[in-house]
Amino acid sequence: MTLADLLASLFPNGHEITNDGGVLVGSAPLGHTAKALVIGISGTTPVGIDEAIRLSAYLLASLNSGDGPILVIVDSDSQRMSKRDELLGLNEFLSHLAKCLIYADMHGRPTIGILYGHSAAGAFLATALATRVLVGLPGAAPAVMDLASMSKVTKLSVEVLEEKAKSTPVFAPGLDNLARTGAVQLLWDDRASLWDQLQTLLSDLPEPGDRRDQLGRERQGRIKAAEISERVHALALAR
Repeated sequence: MTLADLLASLFPNGHEITNDGGVLVGSAPLGHTAKALVIGISGTTPVGIDEAIRLSAYLLASLNSGDGPILVIVDSDSQRMSKRDELLGLNEFLSHLAKCLIYADMHGRPTIGILYGHSAAGAFLATALATRVLVGLPGAAPAVMDLASMSKVTKLSVEVLEEKAKSTPVFAPGLDNLARTGAVQLLWDDRASLWDQLQTLLSDLPEPGDRRDQLGRERQGRIKAAEISERVHALALAR
């Protein structure tokens, strides 16, 4: 699905979203008075310090201009791999963007990620995975870490990781695997109206809070995370 097709299906009544070098900012009507704030990355653009701070600044400047949801549309590369970005503290810029989204969600502006293309690594963590609800569209290709990079970190061969990925989704990139782990909460049908599917989601949004570990347990893709976090929480309360 192209960005133009996505926006046309998502906002049939039009929108005021601009695309400047792969950085999306703007708004779109959700009804007679309601409006969604929209930010995002398109065209498999890598997210460096410039993209991250532009999105963060727009988000923070717009928080008090309404009370509608914030939609984060994502088709990115990974974080920008450049010496300049790394030396200027890219990790802090990405962390700041994620914190801005979490702050907005905690203060009455529910965040919804819409993943329609690629995304990986730090760019994925700072955008799509920082939202309350992450929706995946057919053809989306997310990866927290590709298997070649994972091989370098774990010192296991790609062949071993490919074998493990067949039974353990946390080792595997891809939309279906991330849905099984709970990272992607919903899968939408791109053959149907995205507007209608968005309205259905908005009418029954989950409460703020991270349920990905619970979804992973329910879907049998990440079976231990919820149990461990519950035990840690209980131990913290006991102290």
